Amino acid sequence: MEHILELYHKAYDPKRPLVCFDEKSTQLLAHITDPQILKPGQATRQDYEYKRNGTRNLFIFVEPKAGARQVLVTNRRTKRDFAHAMRYLVDVIHPEAECIDIVMDNLNTHRYHSLVEFLGKQEADRIWNRLEVHYTPEHASWLNMAEIELSILSKQCLARRIPSEWTLITEIVAWEQARMRRMPGSAGISPLMMLVSSLKNITLHL
Repeated sequence: MEHILELYHKAYDPKRPLVCFDEKSTQLLAHITDPQILKPGQATRQDYEYKRNGTRNLFIFVEPKAGARQVLVTNRRTKRDFAHAMRYLVDVIHPEAECIDIVMDNLNTHRYHSLVEFLGKQEADRIWNRLEVHYTPEHASWLNMAEIELSILSKQCLARRIPSEWTLITEIVAWEQARMRRMPGSAGISPLMMLVSSLKNITLHL
């Protein structure tokens, strides 16, 4: 636990960004009948029946020291998807970084061998050598700030019926932009203080 807290306490370095990574499955649900829209004195009403359009996986990359987050929508969350997510992090999000500190849960898919299996050893080495992986301890996944951000995403964006992947992506992009406007550049804020503040806010809403 201590090494994660020490990592959060370090100063912001754009050449060595800190990225918290997590994943979540979400359902695509469509209305069968049109809901009755909100009126003065009456909440929106919707039929309890719905059409299930499958599920999608959300990979989230959170940079607590830079005040940034980005969500990647995939069909599944297999080893292959994890491998491509790590390549996306290295080549698209932080192509100029010398090394990326990444905090993530200790899952069997979150391994170097996942990259080797689906990208080949040479490409896996290229990507993995750019990463410094920090696994959260057992029963302490709450230390991963990406988990907190997923909780916020669920409450602010996903707590309703979203019928299609296209709608899901556009809604998440709008949410990301809104979050950026509310938290424009947090490089001067300690991620440790942000973690404590976020945990307090979540506790207050339980």
